[in-house]
Amino acid sequence: MRCLIAQLDAESVVNANSQFWEQMLAMRLETIPAASQFCVGAGHLLATVNLSGRWTGAIEVRMAGGLAYAATAAMMMQPVETVGEADVLDASKEIANMIAGVIKSSLPRPCVMTVPDSAVEPQAFCGAPRTTNTLVVAFRHGSGDMMVWIREQACQPLP
Repeated sequence: MRCLIAQLDAESVVNANSQFWEQMLAMRLETIPAASQFCVGAGHLLATVNLSGRWTGAIEVRMAGGLAYAATAAMMMQPVETVGEADVLDASKEIANMIAGVIKSSLPRPCVMTVPDSAVEPQAFCGAPRTTNTLVVAFRHGSGDMMVWIREQACQPLP
């Protein structure tokens, strides 16, 4: 059973993303018209949050290294050259957590979020596959691209 489309659309992901980037970091990201154009090289950051309850799935955020470092520097209010990999991994978790938290508010209750996980990905990643149970929105910034990929695993219809 597919429930995601009834709860979320690309606009809700754009709004969740802009709430974080614009309000918290004063950084503006533009939507990439076709998520299939999204591509990040080896060394990009991946942060994942799992959700469970009436809706079960995952929210994945992938960011080019340049964007991840710029965002971390903005979060820490430090020059980008002082930012280390451990800082970027922590900041990536926080970015995924903030975006997922806003998205979670649109999902049916009860819904519980896990603590985010992050990693530096050794492989390039291009064009997230679209299936009937996914929602993919990609963004562009001068420092690099970012993608929010929501994958629904299961849901229970509301009574």
